[in-house]
Amino acid sequence: MAILTTVEHPDDPRIDDYRDLTTADRRPDRPGGRGLVIAEGVVVVRRLLDSPYPVRSLLGVPRRLDELSDELAGVDVPAYATDADTMARAVGFHLNRGVLAVADRAPAPSLDDVLARARTLAVCEGVGDHENLGSLFRNAAALGVDAILLGPGCSDPLYRRSVRVSMGHVLRVPFTTLDGAWPASLDRLREAGFTVAALTPASDAEPLATAGLGGRKVALLLGAEGPGLTDEALAAADRRVRIPMASGVDSLNVATAAAVAFHAVAFHAVTGGG
Repeated sequence: MAILTTVEHPDDPRIDDYRDLTTADRRPDRPGGRGLVIAEGVVVVRRLLDSPYPVRSLLGVPRRLDELSDELAGVDVPAYATDADTMARAVGFHLNRGVLAVADRAPAPSLDDVLARARTLAVCEGVGDHENLGSLFRNAAALGVDAILLGPGCSDPLYRRSVRVSMGHVLRVPFTTLDGAWPASLDRLREAGFTVAALTPASDAEPLATAGLGGRKVALLLGAEGPGLTDEALAAADRRVRIPMASGVDSLNVATAAAVAFHAVAFHAVTGGG
């Protein structure tokens, strides 16, 4: 059962994990980063408590901690109650959601383990915007994608903003880095039986709806907002598919395009279209 105690001063050393989060919640290889997983808000904290990430503590205003009383009854971590002003002075900004939790990172699954368990993958190249990546994870969780592979240039899925935008689903969708030379490393997916399908707005690509990708093992290749996939990644794909759009619109936000593709390829395969 969580140990609930009161914190009255922002310099209390018991809440050092939460101090100056605008710099401290980066990866440990970045300046000021401690590499902690930070959940923000009641819904996301619940998902962190139900995840494989080892929770260290919680910090929140009493009302928000009360909302988590059922979940906290089953965990043995400290929960620090404070007022909104003290919390803001500690973390470095005002937190509308009223509660935070921190956890240590868990080891990423191996690529071999991911490939053995998955039928639909998302493979990202250069998705460097934290909010786009968080949205992509949320869409993957909702629409039946089994795992996400991170190629070169991708941001950290466990950065606080990504976790928040994903509504905590980054904590439940498996992900790992696709190591090795890019895009030659995509050969690992083909060897495991996946068709690598690159999403592109190019007019000569196959329309997604008639590409016949449903029901097979598919790795959907997604590029950065704006430039899209590199020429090298497109050339390395088995298929190139597009989402037909109205005249005058040349592309979609990467997370939106991913959701359309996930629904077409993964969701119907999992649910039978339900």
